[in-house]
Amino acid sequence: MSMTKTKPKKKKTFKQWIGVAHLWLGLTSGLIVLFLSITGCIYVFSVEIQDWQREDAIYVPQVKESRIPLSTIWKGTKKALGDTIVMNDVHVYKDQAKSLEFHCYKASENKDAFWYADAIDYYYKVYVDPYTGKVLAIYDEERDFFNIVKMLHWSFMINHPIGQQITGWATFIFVIMLITGVILWWPKNKAARKQRFWFQWKDSTKWRRKNYDLHNIFGFYVASVAIIMAFTGMVWAFTWFQSLVYVVGSQSITPPVALAEKSKITDGSKDAAFDKAAEFTKLNYKDADAFSIGKPADTATTGVIDVYIQQYPGKYYVYHSAQFDQYTGKLLKKRMHNEKNFGEKLITANYDIHVGAILGIPGKILVFIASFICMLLPISGFLIWWGRKKKTKKQ
Repeated sequence: MSMTKTKPKKKKTFKQWIGVAHLWLGLTSGLIVLFLSITGCIYVFSVEIQDWQREDAIYVPQVKESRIPLSTIWKGTKKALGDTIVMNDVHVYKDQAKSLEFHCYKASENKDAFWYADAIDYYYKVYVDPYTGKVLAIYDEERDFFNIVKMLHWSFMINHPIGQQITGWATFIFVIMLITGVILWWPKNKAARKQRFWFQWKDSTKWRRKNYDLHNIFGFYVASVAIIMAFTGMVWAFTWFQSLVYVVGSQSITPPVALAEKSKITDGSKDAAFDKAAEFTKLNYKDADAFSIGKPADTATTGVIDVYIQQYPGKYYVYHSAQFDQYTGKLLKKRMHNEKNFGEKLITANYDIHVGAILGIPGKILVFIASFICMLLPISGFLIWWGRKKKTKKQ
């Protein structure tokens, strides 16, 4: 009776284990990454598209010599909207041809609302001519296409921490996939490296090989941008990650300083104080693109007039803040952007980095292309896995 020796199984190498991790992580999070990439692509140029769609509302029919006092326009707009609508603030642009933009938002009283639509009572943007006080347009932001896309990207329209947990952990897995993908792509020598930086297809190259090259080469080139996009997304998804970014950036565990002043109750005119605060902001921040100013709630007797100054058009990473007494219009406290530590600046710049706005239109184009490639990676990766599976079955 003869004995046949069985060959001992070879131990998997480091790269093989990386490949297994890359495969299963991809199959686990692929659909979510695909969805986030699609919605990200759509949303990147939302501001530019909306500005084009709303051009007649954003710009006034005629620029005149003088404007109506801001407090008078506030009262007139509130009367036009009715008592049931609360106005949160008004956005005033440096460009004299632009209209005033009022924001009206109220959360639903249903604290257990699971879906985004059920968590909002109303959300409007109201455009008003500052020279005539006429309401030019009212837009329902709750049902706006790009706002819905944003909420889908943010949390699948879920008004519960679980929504952001899903997108956040899928993004975290995607970061690991990008790192493992680069490790798998990394060639052993210089000769092999040259072949992996660009496509070298012949007429006889089959579609499976082309798909494999698309996945690897595009994945390598997009990895650095995609990781930045993923990290900025995780800042919103996880409070612990946001805290980590702040601590690393500021080299401190002390939370950022928040403005906290109170008004002194007097018989002063609140309307005059409101106009005074607005004029002070215009004069002292002439280089700023715009500022938002809001009145305290009627019940807040010691509440202040909060002002946020946006330095650059279409960008939010540089802004200043100030607080004024609601009875006298006196400046109580201000904080300039350059007074913030680097950790605060990083958190403030998170949105602009995420959508590429920090680099202007070129940055947005870069993010759009990166999002489009990220959308292709789960598809091409699945096709690679499916092709190998079919090949194994045939053998």
